[in-house]
Amino acid sequence: MKQKLILIGSGMVGARFIERLLAEAPNQYDIRVFNKEPNGGYNRIMLSPVLAGEKPLPEIMTHDADWFEARSVHLHTSTEVVGVDQAAKTITTRQGDVYDYDTLVIATGSAPFIIPVPGHELPGVVAFRDVRDVNLMIDASSKKQKAVVIGGGLLGLEAANGLIKRGMDVTVVHLGDVLMEMQMDAVSGKLLQKSLEKGGMKFVMQGQTAEILGDTHVTGVKMADGRIVETDLVVMAVGIRPNVGVGKKMGLEVNRGIVVNDQLETSAKDIYALGECVEHRGQLYGLVAPLYEQAQVLAETLAGKSAAYQGSFVSTKLKVTGISLFSAGDFADSDKTDSLVYQDLTQNVYRKVVLKENKIQGAVLFGDVTGSNWIFENLVSQNDVSVYRDTLVFGDGFAPSPSSDNH
Repeated sequence: MKQKLILIGSGMVGARFIERLLAEAPNQYDIRVFNKEPNGGYNRIMLSPVLAGEKPLPEIMTHDADWFEARSVHLHTSTEVVGVDQAAKTITTRQGDVYDYDTLVIATGSAPFIIPVPGHELPGVVAFRDVRDVNLMIDASSKKQKAVVIGGGLLGLEAANGLIKRGMDVTVVHLGDVLMEMQMDAVSGKLLQKSLEKGGMKFVMQGQTAEILGDTHVTGVKMADGRIVETDLVVMAVGIRPNVGVGKKMGLEVNRGIVVNDQLETSAKDIYALGECVEHRGQLYGLVAPLYEQAQVLAETLAGKSAAYQGSFVSTKLKVTGISLFSAGDFADSDKTDSLVYQDLTQNVYRKVVLKENKIQGAVLFGDVTGSNWIFENLVSQNDVSVYRDTLVFGDGFAPSPSSDNH
């Protein structure tokens, strides 16, 4: 008899997990997947190229209904799980159907955070999170002239770039004074801003949104200091919050995310969770690489192998056209670290690698990202890089010769 496995959520990570589980334990589970959205899995990372008009939507579908059917996985779309009975080991859907499970996996992802300022519910205010949001933006760009993107992080800049490509006049409102402050330091953040301004993007830095103006539709965004930016469209890209509702309802241990151990097990027996909805060793992850690592570990665990998720180092590369940028790890200066910096600001090139006890802790490369993979590999493996120190900031091409035999 196959064991019954129920998965709640078939986003990128849920679908990847099913893929890996079928590879690791092909005949062990009878799998049912419940997804609130009307479609199967698509590559959310590729929403930016769809918005920018570089890719059509069907091209980014990764796991459509046929994919699930071909693998004998039961897919229930537009179906929300509203209750879980742990004693009876059953789930109940909004439609009132009841299904039983031996193993339950939660992959409910996260939701965009909407700043609850006055006017946030006006027509013309959208998030940048799913296919529907992208369609709304594409539609607006054909009829409207001006857009304001709130949030100068990775997602916000990608949204702004896409809307500029569609011919809109775009202003980015950012609370901090450094763009992408999670991935940039002050110098690289300023270079980024300069480059984007050349491409026509406008910025209101240290702009705290106080109100979204308009009666029947958005007409402007008002800052706490009284500044007003006129606009026909407001895109909120200020971050995500883990979807922990189902976990809370079930009484699982929930902090910022659903708390899991190294086997991605929640505080309840036979219930696992992975992806953006989970918190592991105090960390939440919003980038896809670590979440795919979680999918692999959980697949191995449920196949009866011994596997452990140790947490991840994450790196970022910006997809905004014509700008090369890479960052990873912790690149803040401190009295315990050494920062190696190379800058040629006339060429818009800035490279910084931060070392602690001769091991790479973090790096920011802007304008020239040569060697970023090598730097990242050494950051992840925590190799002693003292032998490369003199040329480290230029990447991997300049090591003393004996080590070149290892490549």
